[in-house]
Formats: sequence, C-alpha cells, structure tokens
Amino acid sequence: MRRFLETRNKLEKMKKKITPLIILLCFMLSPLFLNTLFADMPPDPGGGPGSGDPPVGGGSPIGSGLVIMLGMATGYGIKKVYTLKNH
Repeated sequence: MRRFLETRNKLEKMKKKITPLIILLCFMLSPLFLNTLFADMPPDPGGGPGSGDPPVGGGSPIGSGLVIMLGMATGYGIKKVYTLKNH
C-alpha cells in the first residue's frame, strides 16, 4: 500500500510540472496554425455602401422571413408550455 501511495504522489508531482509546460507549448505553437486558418479566406464580395455594386443577397427584404421565423418560434413555445401543463 505504501508503494502505491509513493507512486501516486510521484505521478501527481509530475502532472503538476507537465501541465503548465503543455499549456505553454500550445500557446507557443498556436500562431503556426492560425496562419493556415486565414490563408483560404474568400475575397470580399463587394456591394458595400457607395460602391455601385448590387448588395450581397440581391437586396431582398428580410421582414417577411423574420415574421415567419418569429411565428414558428412562438408556436413552438406555446406547444412546449401546453405539453408541460398537461403532463
């Protein structure tokens, strides 16, 4: 039993020393991976204010879609409340 406790204490001490090293290594290596993440970004689609290009998405209004989405969310909420009260 004593041998088990000694081994356990050694492992805990080693873990306390290795964990900060692993975290430091991750922070040091992260810039290498960030470069590959940003390398394949698509170009700007244009359509900014004052550019003369049509807006991205064709300029379609979002009002009716917003009303549909809110209506569906309200219906779902009412259904959930109804089922909670009846069960």
